[in-house]
Amino acid sequence: MAGTSSDRVLRPDSGRFDPLANALRALAIDAVQQANSGHPGAPMGMAEMAVALWQRHLKHNPAHPQWPDRDRFVLSNGHASMLLYALLHLTGYDLPMSELRRFRQLHSKTPGHPEVGITPGVETTTGPLGQGLANAVGMALAEKLLGEQFNRPGHTIVDHHTYAFLGDGCLMEGISHEVASLAGVLGLHKLVALYDDNGISIDGAVSGWFADDTPARFRAYGWQVIGPVDGHDIEAVSAAIAAAKAAATGAANGAGAPDAHSAGAHDRPTLIICRTTIGRGSPGRAGTAKAHGEPLGAAEIAATRAAIGWSHAPFEIPADIAARWNARGHGAAREAEWQARFAAYRAAFPDLAAEFERRIAGRLPAAFDTMLAALLEGSAAGTEAIATRKASQKVLAALAPQLPELLGGSADLTGSNLTDFPGCGKVQARAREDDSGPGRHLHYGVREFGMAAIMNGLALHGGFIPYGGTFLTFSDYSRNAIRMAALMKQRVVHVFTHDSIGLGEDGPTHQAVEHAASLRLIPNLEVWRPCDWVETAVAWGEALRAPARPAALLLSRQNLAPQPRCARQLAEVQRGGYVLSDRPGAQAVLLATGSEVALAMDAQRLLDAQGLPVRVVSLPSSTAFDRQDAAWQRAVLPPGLPRFGVEAGITRWWGQYGCRAALGVDTFGESAPGPEVYRHFDLTAQALTELVRGHVRPGAGPAGAGDALAPLPATAA
Repeated sequence: MAGTSSDRVLRPDSGRFDPLANALRALAIDAVQQANSGHPGAPMGMAEMAVALWQRHLKHNPAHPQWPDRDRFVLSNGHASMLLYALLHLTGYDLPMSELRRFRQLHSKTPGHPEVGITPGVETTTGPLGQGLANAVGMALAEKLLGEQFNRPGHTIVDHHTYAFLGDGCLMEGISHEVASLAGVLGLHKLVALYDDNGISIDGAVSGWFADDTPARFRAYGWQVIGPVDGHDIEAVSAAIAAAKAAATGAANGAGAPDAHSAGAHDRPTLIICRTTIGRGSPGRAGTAKAHGEPLGAAEIAATRAAIGWSHAPFEIPADIAARWNARGHGAAREAEWQARFAAYRAAFPDLAAEFERRIAGRLPAAFDTMLAALLEGSAAGTEAIATRKASQKVLAALAPQLPELLGGSADLTGSNLTDFPGCGKVQARAREDDSGPGRHLHYGVREFGMAAIMNGLALHGGFIPYGGTFLTFSDYSRNAIRMAALMKQRVVHVFTHDSIGLGEDGPTHQAVEHAASLRLIPNLEVWRPCDWVETAVAWGEALRAPARPAALLLSRQNLAPQPRCARQLAEVQRGGYVLSDRPGAQAVLLATGSEVALAMDAQRLLDAQGLPVRVVSLPSSTAFDRQDAAWQRAVLPPGLPRFGVEAGITRWWGQYGCRAALGVDTFGESAPGPEVYRHFDLTAQALTELVRGHVRPGAGPAGAGDALAPLPATAA
């Protein structure tokens, strides 16, 4: 049957309204009305679904939102945020009624869409549709892999479910296909998605533009599909959830496919299709697009209160209903039971218990700094010219054995991105049978957006530092998930190789030109474009050291020569910008990143011969450099010295550093061998030399041509 046929839209009903569900409805319509902004329809339609899950099944402790073995709940259709806020308030999280009254107001704990780190109990930031489902896939994958790594016979310390509410919009977004397909292949049987099948979006009934056979689609992915069930029947929804959990229990007990590389009958995530009416209870708005994204209005709220039998004042919850919703006692008991199990686990496996706690807390091993220092000392002595993508793989090979939380992958480009390392093993549906533990490298397939959002879910769950690779030009596919990682302050590492026109023959479709500058615009994203092995190792070290900031490593396909550094310079690389090579009486500064640092060094030697001394500054991370104090920035880029930038990308980006001129690529690339493409765009040491000579006369004063220089970027707080 079609999943979005017109008969799915239920009409306003006169059926029984559960008082627990009505409490959710009332808080949603009151908060949206007070804010004069928001989405009341989805919370009103999903209220019974929420009662079924949160009252009957969800394992959580409102007094301890970060309890490691809690179930994860994701509201993928994040516009329905008032449903989640109402649930968190009623069940006993630190979210007082005063915050619900401040819905969508400045600095409240109830922003327009759920935001992790703002509201206790919110597991992920949602709003961009489909990404919540992707985050849930990442969370379920984290649970599966942590269980395989830490559980022992008779000692199960990782055993929880991931639940996601989602709507039509989530399923229309292409990312839902990417992640649902992968979840089926991986057999994520503890993932349960409840689909609010109400048939309405902002533009009206979705049957005119969304006629997919949703049940058949998910069965084809390898999911168990339950329903459609009446989403307003609490017992029916609860029974469906119980059936999903029973299937998961069967998988955990070893039922399913004998093939270790594929999911079996019990190794399946579950989609529960819940037929609902958007805006249920509203006589004039239920089942219509007007219930979706605007307040009901005073008259319609009064009519709704009468229709559902809710006579209480706005933001008033009767004591008996509040008591029935409060989950603190039950949650404390569930956590206490787990704490007792963990105490027994600690007694039996003290080292494993300590390692589990370290990883859940997100702490690096105590020896990490020593380990990285040894790696840097070794890399500093290297004389081999290698691509920074290969340098990245060497760093992984050195660090990963001592960082079991590193979980990598690639969007079908492992041999190009070099994201694997010796002994990493493949993540698959069933744990490997050779007692080597679960794999640590995931073949995401050609799913860049899904990969990035799944990595966010892995990081949010805890216990892993995820990284994933693709070509830099394909960062466009995953950009919004990268932005979400930055917004959520999650430690996620994006390995973007083939970072410029240097990749050559694949041509302009694959040659990144604007991408480096574009990624640097994302707040809280650390962007590194290293010039050699040393800067690559530092970039990895800084990415791993930053628990509240994602990183993008932009790596070359072509080999890059190592640059000489003293011990002081080696320590300065982490500041993002430093003086790589200086000359007495320097009359200009050459700023370069990545593969163009060698070009700048060659230009410096050419200018030496012409009596024009210049300083070469390597800027592997402008984002890190911009956070340095003003004294450091002035020391690296002295006021009054003319500055010239060079990067195989757009040149206007250099204006923020007061560059008088720059070499780069302000058009799309060309298909040819890499060196030929560089020559075509005049990205050569000779061209840079001529550029500097056109602005600075040998022997002129320190300000060169004398025109004013733009200021340095403001130092971040």
